[in-house]
Amino acid sequence: MQEKTMHGGSDSGPPIPHDFSSNASPLGPPPALLDALLGAERGRYPDPHYLALRETLAAAHGLAPERVLPSAGGSEAIRRLSLAAQLAGLRQVWVPQPGYGDYAAAALALGLQVRGYASVAELAAGLSGPALVWVCEPCNPTGASLDTHDWTQLGAALRASAAQLAVDQAYEPLRLEGQTSLPPALAEQAWRLQGPNKALGLTGVRAGYLLAPASGRWLSAMQDLAPSWVLSGEGCALLSHWHSPATQAYLRDARAHLLAWRAVQRELLAELGWRQRPSCSNFWLTLPPTELPLPALRARGIKLRDAGSFGLTGWLRVSTQSPAAQQALRLALKELMP
Repeated sequence: MQEKTMHGGSDSGPPIPHDFSSNASPLGPPPALLDALLGAERGRYPDPHYLALRETLAAAHGLAPERVLPSAGGSEAIRRLSLAAQLAGLRQVWVPQPGYGDYAAAALALGLQVRGYASVAELAAGLSGPALVWVCEPCNPTGASLDTHDWTQLGAALRASAAQLAVDQAYEPLRLEGQTSLPPALAEQAWRLQGPNKALGLTGVRAGYLLAPASGRWLSAMQDLAPSWVLSGEGCALLSHWHSPATQAYLRDARAHLLAWRAVQRELLAELGWRQRPSCSNFWLTLPPTELPLPALRARGIKLRDAGSFGLTGWLRVSTQSPAAQQALRLALKELMP
């Protein structure tokens, strides 16, 4: 059987006490949201149209409810949008490299041509006709963010080619430095993917949503392609509380904690001689001076994300973890690689 796209986080082994492989926040959810999740309605079907939920989410974004499409997490939304692109006659999908593997996997499963780009300049030079263009902002696995010049160049290329932009904003709530440079006018032309569960440390609850472009391009198809009851009761509870003042205040505090923890963790890796790339988010790429015994670390309850599946041989993607997890990593490396 062909192996599926590799991801960080849970695997088939025992629970992971210190999981540097997952980009999810280690701080978990705010208490009120967790209470709502535990008290979610499980005895009956949710509203199949999710009207109240869509109105709540739309109000937070200043949009009409018709432009909000709930999804069973980011990967389901990626698959659905890729299928809508194919049904609209598009045959090419552009994906960031390195980048999240599900963009390419969804396109390849539909027989679409996948083109990778390492920079917006490369994308703009190669984009010559209608295509689906994915941008991850901030980008997984690099933690990098496009600047104003990048967005201006991309906007011009999109206009010249009639390509459709899709912006994956799953890691925007975990941006620890600066803010996005995505121009509002370009955002209005894009499909925008929202995935709250990583920032909440609730990746087991598959819930997200898409914001449709103002033009409504592919909106009808995206509605028709959605599974019935795409969200569970738990998913509805999570999204209903996502934009509450209590949740947003909790997230601001969580980002402050993560920023401080990240600084200490980067110092630790620098002391160990690991090369590190800059990042605006809670995760980044790092290259140890020698190959690490990843299975032995896993046996000690420490998981690191091999970035080989991103085409980055020898590199790791690490997420910010607690001081206790950082010390566990230091101790394990000292024992395994004295």
